[in-house]
Amino acid sequence: MRLRDPFRAAGVHLQIDLPGGGALFTTRRGGCSSGPYASLNLGLWTDDRRSDVERNRAAVAAQLSVTLAYGRQVHGRAVTRVTGPRDEAQPPPEADGQATALAGIGLMVLTADCLPIAVIGEGAAAMLHAGWRGLAGRVVAEGVRAVRALGATGPLAAAIGPGAGPCCYEVGDEVRAVFSGHGAAARGGRNLDLPGIARHELERAGVAEIHDCGICTICADKSLFFSHRRDRGVTGRQAGIAWLS
Repeated sequence: MRLRDPFRAAGVHLQIDLPGGGALFTTRRGGCSSGPYASLNLGLWTDDRRSDVERNRAAVAAQLSVTLAYGRQVHGRAVTRVTGPRDEAQPPPEADGQATALAGIGLMVLTADCLPIAVIGEGAAAMLHAGWRGLAGRVVAEGVRAVRALGATGPLAAAIGPGAGPCCYEVGDEVRAVFSGHGAAARGGRNLDLPGIARHELERAGVAEIHDCGICTICADKSLFFSHRRDRGVTGRQAGIAWLS
């Protein structure tokens, strides 16, 4: 797997250092799940064995020395402010983003074609789950607002992780029409350019530094990434995880 600078390999995963923190984008390698979920499936709400998913999550958390924070994703725009470790006795909140001003917290979203997007500044960070519905609903702007509200100062930086690329993500006319105002950022024949739209939204929200890994989960090596579209819905989930330095 060839990586664009400044992304680098972190074992079998992708990592990037940003001013104030960092982000990891996992592959599907290095876990204990089997079948269509092999091997590092991090999605609790798949049909994988829960014990395997929990072991996979524990391994990633240990690699990063963080406590994972996550929500139940609903393709919306809600971004949860994380102020401490979650009470595991309570269900996770319905949210498509996590933000915090605390060190030691790994803000996690799960993906299998949607984009994981890290937004980090000095003092606060967010990780966002952005498919076309989330992008249309302005989850990126909500994430940037959350980071600023938590006290991030100075310029913000963002990293766009692996997701459906403009090479493969064909959508209907009704979806393309939603992004008609994005101009060239959304064009690609019958395909939608999710990373291009995400970049447009980040710039619109005032993010100064944006990095896109340029990896399409649909046409990448099947052993590297889960893909909901390629695998017809029976697949695992990789993660984007952001933290503060």
